Amino acid sequence: MSKRPNILLILTDHFRGDCISRLGHPVAETPHLDSLSSEGAIFKRGYTPCPSCVPARRSLMTGMTPYSAGMVGYQDGKPWEYKHTMAGELTAAGYQSINIGKTHFHPKRLHLGFEQLVTPEDYERWLSSQPGIDVERLGHGVHANSWMARPNHLPEHLMEETWFTSRARDFLDKRDPTRPFFMCLSFNGPHPPWCPPKTYYDQFIDRDLPSPTIGEWAQHHQKDAEYPLDVNAWRGSIDDHLNHRARAAYFAYLSYIDAQVGRLMNILSRGGNKDTFVLFTSDHGEMLGDHNLWRKTYAYEASSRVPFIVKFPPNMKAARNQTITDLVGWEDIMPTLLDIAGASIPSQVEGKSLLPLLLGEDQPSRDYYHGEHSPCYHPENANQFLTDQKWKYIWNPINGSEQLFDISNDPEECKDLSKIKKYNVVIENWRLCLAKHLKGRIEGLSDGETLKPGNVSAWVGEKSNSFHMG
Repeated sequence: MSKRPNILLILTDHFRGDCISRLGHPVAETPHLDSLSSEGAIFKRGYTPCPSCVPARRSLMTGMTPYSAGMVGYQDGKPWEYKHTMAGELTAAGYQSINIGKTHFHPKRLHLGFEQLVTPEDYERWLSSQPGIDVERLGHGVHANSWMARPNHLPEHLMEETWFTSRARDFLDKRDPTRPFFMCLSFNGPHPPWCPPKTYYDQFIDRDLPSPTIGEWAQHHQKDAEYPLDVNAWRGSIDDHLNHRARAAYFAYLSYIDAQVGRLMNILSRGGNKDTFVLFTSDHGEMLGDHNLWRKTYAYEASSRVPFIVKFPPNMKAARNQTITDLVGWEDIMPTLLDIAGASIPSQVEGKSLLPLLLGEDQPSRDYYHGEHSPCYHPENANQFLTDQKWKYIWNPINGSEQLFDISNDPEECKDLSKIKKYNVVIENWRLCLAKHLKGRIEGLSDGETLKPGNVSAWVGEKSNSFHMG
């Protein structure tokens, strides 16, 4: 591309990778995201390298794997001290840069290379000043990690995602037209609480929705949960009507976010900003009761697989409406955007630019994708995982337990093959692959040939095996 395009990165939180209507989901309604992909590409096998907010965003902003970025699990309050960041490199390359929405950086209001910053705290301050509004953002009473759900107490025009999109509109109206822009629009939703605008809730609550998928191996998550369930419980089963309500509200939230994406695309088109490369994704997925689990941090597809959609600028000479099955992840986003901008990619970056793949010039050399998460919710609830086009291998670094799924034939991971004799060679090969991958790490989980369970801390370098409620 002779002219550097604008760059728009749209982030969400807890958006499952299978919940795109273009991919055949029976309930999800994402017409604007489908339209976005028709003008570019959709990746069917996009993953997060560490499925919770803080570590995933560190990989995003640095282009490094979680271990290299220093965070392999959820932990707040640790410094974000990096020489090279995505925003910093794009700003240095001449882009006018702004983050609107969630960051999860520390300390709060750290810019991390962005010239401008609009945060959830700014929204809450604005909301509290609205005439006749004497409530908090969470005034509906549903906790911020709960499986409970209901319509939002606020009208759509006062909700956070609407407000963030309006701030994106304001930026586009007032931006410096002599410079290309890099905007990161980072929605909190569909992170719980699942309290979408009532208009969207009403569209789903009376529909026939599929029940959670429960593999035989997952029965212990129902049996071992403490009842009555805490409203923020990470595992356990709930009554059918509560499951229905949670799922209806979740899909309604996705539809609401899809509408805001459509709104922003209209704003871009009207404002003369069509020359924009757009990437839509999420930091991780959501178990949504599948396998008697809730929230994130897990290696399972519902938690670790994310939407990954790009829209090309008009002058980009690439085939439109692509469906790509290559393995990609969040560490690939920084080098891709720097490549799009014609900027140098720092040597620290471990991800790979996807631009050659999108242009049909190159194929990624990734034979498998690696992800991980340290203990969270429970001191033994940790994972290391590898996946390729057919298999998913999961190893628990704390207790040494394993799982093997044939995700090409069992995409919902219902049948654990790890104890079936005919798959012994397959699982031994994956063990060795992971052992080689983990060799030399500070936790001492591998000698290069054998996996060795041990302590794993979220913050790399800590000696204690702590776990955190993400």
